[in-house]
Amino acid sequence: MEKRRTVPVKLAVDSDDAALIEDTVDEFLWAANYVTRHAFEGEYVTTSKTTLHDDTYEDVRDETALHSNHVQAARNKAADACKSVVKKWKQGKKASMPHFTSPHVVYDHRTATFHDEYVSLATTDGRIEADYVLPDDEQDTPHAEYLFSDEYETTGAELHYRDSDWMLHIHCKMEVESDTAEQTATENGTVLGVDLGVNSLVVASTGTFWTGDEFDHWRREYEQRRGDLQEHGTRWAHENIQSVGRKEEGRFKITLHRISNELVAEAREYSCSVIAFEDLTDIRERTGASWGHKWAFNRLFEYVEYKAAEYGINVEQIDPKNTSRRCSTCGFTHPDNRNGEEFECLKCGYENHADYNAAKNIGLRYLRRNQTGSGGGAPVGVRLNSGTLNANGEYDPRAEMSARAGVHAESPRL
Repeated sequence: MEKRRTVPVKLAVDSDDAALIEDTVDEFLWAANYVTRHAFEGEYVTTSKTTLHDDTYEDVRDETALHSNHVQAARNKAADACKSVVKKWKQGKKASMPHFTSPHVVYDHRTATFHDEYVSLATTDGRIEADYVLPDDEQDTPHAEYLFSDEYETTGAELHYRDSDWMLHIHCKMEVESDTAEQTATENGTVLGVDLGVNSLVVASTGTFWTGDEFDHWRREYEQRRGDLQEHGTRWAHENIQSVGRKEEGRFKITLHRISNELVAEAREYSCSVIAFEDLTDIRERTGASWGHKWAFNRLFEYVEYKAAEYGINVEQIDPKNTSRRCSTCGFTHPDNRNGEEFECLKCGYENHADYNAAKNIGLRYLRRNQTGSGGGAPVGVRLNSGTLNANGEYDPRAEMSARAGVHAESPRL
């Protein structure tokens, strides 16, 4: 199993080298957009990397001064974006031809050489060397833990321009093996269902809630600050708006890291082999979430995904259709089962918090989709605080652990 990490490192770049990097970025984006346009020229969108390579490689090499590996990286970016569009079309969703504008370049071991204190990067006119700008105290930082660790291998990087700085997002990986005890726990583990929302930011099928109060408070606070600054309309105000945005993102990332750590800890405590989220594709339309919430949900999923991988826990997304309307006890589905945050089944009378009911349904949907009935490492149930639900929705109480206070536990009658 691979354990992957990405470490952002600020680079010290002088003006001459910055000009070369900017030229490289411009040509990389041009190449990606050229391949994308070509992919959309025919009756059908071309998504095959091999076909796009054969059709566009020579043209891009003739029109740019990019390294051959940069040409291939730009093609891969375009192909992946085109595949995403086609996937949305097949799902009946709207999507238009991608267009790359964010300044970035993808590097691999042929276009970048990573040293202890600096990196060597290929540009459109030879190579440049840029020193790392590291924290004064490198202990307990991602740089020390991953980038400069003998246990991790550097696999590549993406160079981004953000807030007037060049940031190199360096990818690292390490091969890890779960110990026997952990393998035993996960091979016959359970599913932790996770529901996402506005009022309750995250709800797990174990009954643990992470509210959105703090997130909403600071989102409104930062929106107010931006609004006040926009009224001035000055350059100073514009620069301060950018500063407010950086502070907002930083604060939210800290919150999301905390929640993701606690969510993974929850899965480990209950010996879960899978954490099942609802599909995030149309979550704004389904929940009435803001753009900020959607950003938070996507970022949270990414954090949980890479942190859970360290413990051999898979993280999946499940079709959420009717999970908020379906009774997790008897399966009866009706819009009137749910009234705001309250859920009461019109058929069997089951009552509980609506988001908690949805979290259980998300876990059940994953279980039913993947249950083989013959072992093989498939999860055996959806984890609740006080027991499990099997694929048939039957409740099995756990006698060895009493329900914790402060969560929505099930009663033995279920």
